[in-house]
Amino acid sequence: MDHAGLLLASELDRLAVSEDRTDLRSLADCVRLLSLPVPTDICHFGEHRRAAKSLLIAFVGFARSCDDEELCSDLERFCFGWAALPTCGHLLSRYDQSAAYAADIVGAQMAEHRVEAAKASVWKLVKDRAKQKEEKQAEQRKKANDVESQTAAPRVAVPEDRLVVARLTDEEMKNIKLKDIIGPLKSVINVTLPLVKSPPLHQVREILMFEFPYALDVIDFVLADLVGRATVRLRPLLLVGDPGGGKTRFARRLGEVLGVSVWRTDASRSDGAVFAGTDRRWYSAEPCHPFLAIGRAKHANPLVLLDELEKAGTRSDYGRLWDCLLGFLEPETNARYPDPALQITLDLSQVNYIATANSLDPLPSPIRDRFRVITFPKPTANDLDALLPAVTADLVGERGLDNRWVTRWHRANGRRHPLARRLGPPTAPAGRGHPTRTRSSRRQELNETKIIMNDRPHHAWLPSRLPRPPAITADC
Repeated sequence: MDHAGLLLASELDRLAVSEDRTDLRSLADCVRLLSLPVPTDICHFGEHRRAAKSLLIAFVGFARSCDDEELCSDLERFCFGWAALPTCGHLLSRYDQSAAYAADIVGAQMAEHRVEAAKASVWKLVKDRAKQKEEKQAEQRKKANDVESQTAAPRVAVPEDRLVVARLTDEEMKNIKLKDIIGPLKSVINVTLPLVKSPPLHQVREILMFEFPYALDVIDFVLADLVGRATVRLRPLLLVGDPGGGKTRFARRLGEVLGVSVWRTDASRSDGAVFAGTDRRWYSAEPCHPFLAIGRAKHANPLVLLDELEKAGTRSDYGRLWDCLLGFLEPETNARYPDPALQITLDLSQVNYIATANSLDPLPSPIRDRFRVITFPKPTANDLDALLPAVTADLVGERGLDNRWVTRWHRANGRRHPLARRLGPPTAPAGRGHPTRTRSSRRQELNETKIIMNDRPHHAWLPSRLPRPPAITADC
């Protein structure tokens, strides 16, 4: 059969030359490939060499356009095994007579060591990468331990009435990128800041009741949160009421009477990127507003007033104010707030938050759940008599008038504004007695003030001016 196959291959070669057909020449090579025996002498060496050359040329062209690596591997083993047959016959048994079968055996033995070498190279690469990863992790753990050891000692020595809000290492303090950011805040970084202590609550209640007699329930609700506390710490509070009721003024006066600094933020002009801080990679990097409030107050428990919270923007281009507030209102997160500008965790657990809103409808439920909501009443005409002493006292202080104005407008029960107590009793000019007023003159002045109040719009319940007092003469 091998001899007949070789004769057929020779005849196909002759026809390919006489008829100029290349396909017959390729067919002749295929017949010769299947018919040739294992070369043991020089008899068929020329035939083997011709078949090997054709195989290698065809394999190179096929491998460039084939994506099947497994198929290319099998063809490579067969082609190079065929080419090595004339010199590797001693590796075969005497039963291996077909050259095609023997080529596959020789090719497998040739690729065995190359495959093992490739496996060893891959394993070495994997081990090297794993070793580098372990060394990098060990270095990071060492740095973290060093930072913790540097900052752990000061934490133990902080008294209960003081707090360290921001902790930076010496390397971070010298960072050029942080120079402009921490410049105005150096006085509150790595410093134990005081916590403002709660003043006597009965005095605070008395002052607020004098100025806001129509909001007694709100005053008691707010101050109840300070009962038993050594320092000023209010849970998040949301005052809801109609416009013009004095919500913002009440929140501001509450902070002033308690002795804490008040940081006001207009919610309609703020978004998450402004209130929560700007990342360090931006040129306009800025810490979060609560930390700025601490930097200005120089104590760790200022009051942050969020005015008109329901008017905050709803677009999420830079983050909504409502969403960023959740991290400040939760006790678990505000004690470890990650500031984007300083890239450290801040302890903002003692900051007080009071928000005002005209309506609860626009606010999302997560915000309403984190605030204690209370309705702030609006003064009516029946509250005018109670409001006059506080309004008059404020006008006296703003305009620098004679302090005798304070005692001329008083409540029906005879109590005086705390400002009047600090100013002392009214003094008369030298050579004159104390001014006296008849009942009819007091009634006339009160009626004139009511006329002025009724002429103003309903929402502007604070008078801008009062009737001038009668001239004080010796005859009075």
